[in-house]
Amino acid sequence: MIKEGNLFLYSDPWGNLPQENSQGFGLYYRDTRFLSRLEWKLDGVGIVNLHGKADGPESVYRYTNEEVKRNEDVVFWRESLEIERRCWLYGGVLYESFRFHNLDRQTLDTQLELILDADFADMFVVRGFQHGKLGEKKPLQLMDDGIRYAYHGADNVTRSLEVKVEPRARVGEDGSLLIPLSLAPDEEKEVSVTYLLSVGDEKMEAIPRKEAWQLARQGLAEWVVQCPEVESDSVDFNAMVRRSLADMRMLLIDKGDGEFPVAGLPWYAVPFGRDSLIAAWQSMAIRPELAKATIRTMARYQGEKLDGWRDEEPGKILHEIRYGELAGTGQIPFTPYYGTVDATPLFLLLIGEVYRWSGDLDFVREHVEHAKKAFDWIDQYGDPDERGYTVYQRKSEKGIGNQGWKDSADSVVHRDHTLAEAPIALSEVQGYVYQARRVWSTLFRQLGEGEWADKLTKQADELRERFRRDFWMADESFPALALDKANRQVGTVTSNPGHCLIGDLLEQEQAAAVARRLLSPDLFSGWGIRTMSATARSYNPMSYHNGSVWPHDNSLILLGLKEGGFHREAEKLIQGLIDTAAQFPQHRLPELFCGYDRELGEPVPYPVACSPQAWAAGTAFVLLQAMTGIKPDPDRGRIYLQPSLPPEMSRLVVNNLRVGSGQLDIRLVRSDGVVHVQVEKNSSGWPVELGGS
Repeated sequence: MIKEGNLFLYSDPWGNLPQENSQGFGLYYRDTRFLSRLEWKLDGVGIVNLHGKADGPESVYRYTNEEVKRNEDVVFWRESLEIERRCWLYGGVLYESFRFHNLDRQTLDTQLELILDADFADMFVVRGFQHGKLGEKKPLQLMDDGIRYAYHGADNVTRSLEVKVEPRARVGEDGSLLIPLSLAPDEEKEVSVTYLLSVGDEKMEAIPRKEAWQLARQGLAEWVVQCPEVESDSVDFNAMVRRSLADMRMLLIDKGDGEFPVAGLPWYAVPFGRDSLIAAWQSMAIRPELAKATIRTMARYQGEKLDGWRDEEPGKILHEIRYGELAGTGQIPFTPYYGTVDATPLFLLLIGEVYRWSGDLDFVREHVEHAKKAFDWIDQYGDPDERGYTVYQRKSEKGIGNQGWKDSADSVVHRDHTLAEAPIALSEVQGYVYQARRVWSTLFRQLGEGEWADKLTKQADELRERFRRDFWMADESFPALALDKANRQVGTVTSNPGHCLIGDLLEQEQAAAVARRLLSPDLFSGWGIRTMSATARSYNPMSYHNGSVWPHDNSLILLGLKEGGFHREAEKLIQGLIDTAAQFPQHRLPELFCGYDRELGEPVPYPVACSPQAWAAGTAFVLLQAMTGIKPDPDRGRIYLQPSLPPEMSRLVVNNLRVGSGQLDIRLVRSDGVVHVQVEKNSSGWPVELGGS
């Protein structure tokens, strides 16, 4: 997987797109697969794969050859041809190069054949979504320096792909590109391929290849330099942070309000309300600009009218936006689609986080009207039956049934294995709403809006009292997953209520019981906290939401554990997640993994998990925040630290941590069981104190 901006290439491990593969490999731009087949071969020469690596906007692969025989005689020895293939993305263009080096004593005469196709399939078609009318593909067009594919969509948009080759190629009868190669001993030759996309009037232009390669690399390098430097005595944590920084950079797009994270690859490379907001929240200490860009983008698309097809309501924050042919023809409602119950309170919370980490009240003031509309949505459309809870119920016939973060059809399930009926009030959503009211009651008071401040304070107090009464399950000493349409508890024990540890929605004794249960064997697998208790009837370790482990879910629970002072549980969870990252390729936490016990020896991958995924990458940043125990307080003009290190770490150094109006450099060292803190630089404008506020 390589990505830059809105363009990404999803291939097999050797950079190829085999014909009619089931994985959905391709070159994608704005929800359309432009390149659906990309294979290559050398005439009469068998290829051996040696090494492949993809990272950020570029990939590199190395191959060699099998021996070449004529009759029984070897005319070209095996492993005598060095082949390097590079792909990189920049400015909406895919650049590819093949370099051939003959290390044999004999001349090699062969031919490079590129087998290509472009199906221009909508992302939803690739994923098997039922559809109606589609457009038509135009005949292949030959050009002086390559070929051109074109497609006129049912949305009346023409999409095309030009493939240009240097040296010039001959076009075979099947449409393949044929490039003759004659390599004398020790001779090197290069073949360059450029893939140029166009969508309607938007046409990508190539720049000099070396310049494009340098600029692609430069973007990642500049990102890393501007982020905090992290170094510890845990090799695995260091690698996890480096990987997460690179992945977060890879997942950024810009819709006109600055770069912000999309959800993940390959299927969710678009703005997502919940995912983008949470990933930006996780990244506050790393790159606060992401939060500001995410908020501005979400504010621009805030719901304005009642539209049942798109589940849109005034003040509501979007779920996702799609751009392909099916969206353009109205066959799917994602233009944008608003079927999410948690994005709106998360939007409010993220504005509060920007203020907490920066003290930037002007930014808050910029979004006051958007915040008021969001609270109006919570009060009116989010609570249609006036139960005092924020609920969801799908209106769109092609919308999403369950509209919390666990959005699979079977994720909200009673203890007896029956599915809950909407409208449904999820526990974690009430936690987000409660905390949003608390945060904004303070912000409104600072802005001189006392009436709003008083209203939110009263609503928060009433919600806290109701929640403690209606959600608490005495027999489990744990909150219910949700309340169903009859206000009955959905009593399955899940990870959802762990998010309610952020803030004081629960009584202290209740919070302590929740913290203990989350780290008990039925929920904690040893790698992370499961989405559902292993003792529940509906538990399935291979289920998407009913027993798997999601790193981002764990990261939000971790924030609550630290805020509540449950340091031992936090340290146990941190160590489990670091150990998990060490077991996956490149120390990359996936979107999710199966919930099997650690006794198996290694975490079991979930078969179709997105990787990289923004909020999985952001989990590493939450671990960093939890270990430093940093808690900015702009109202007091202080930074409080409550550090704690996991069992297998004794030293952590963080430079350029973003807080206040500047940066913070700190060093944590544990000796004799005590974590000692040294502040080496502080340009934040706020003094640092140990302990809580």
